[in-house]
Amino acid sequence: MTIYFYRVNEPYGCFSNFSAHGFMLDGKWWPTSEHYFQAQKFSGTPYEEQIRLAKTPMKAAIMGRDRNLPLRKDWEWIKDNVMKKAVLQKFKNHEDIRAILLATGDQLIVENSPVDHYWGCGKDGKGKNKLGQILMEVREILREKGKAVVDQ
Repeated sequence: MTIYFYRVNEPYGCFSNFSAHGFMLDGKWWPTSEHYFQAQKFSGTPYEEQIRLAKTPMKAAIMGRDRNLPLRKDWEWIKDNVMKKAVLQKFKNHEDIRAILLATGDQLIVENSPVDHYWGCGKDGKGKNKLGQILMEVREILREKGKAVVDQ
């Protein structure tokens, strides 16, 4: 069975970067993984903090997608790792959603985004599904961590 997610108010909505599961990372509190991800496009600039303080994840997304400001030069090479870092921290910090992710077993996880062919599956279902892949990687990391705790 494949697990599809997209909106926060739907089943598996906690997998969305818009879900209200904040965390500490890089010495700061981030309201959502979307805030963290978008802000890192402008790391070390005042805009990073403006995005962190955005009232909603949608506002953070809109600000982060504003191409009037220059992206950090290495963004295309590091964006997947930035996303993984944020998603891992989110699930490490929230036991309830960690349990939901771990309960998916080995099922395929797909961000059912009709508009995003990179992070989601896109309208035609043939997108890269990078966010789904990262969630499955994080699931494996958390599973191994759980085993390490049990094995001690």
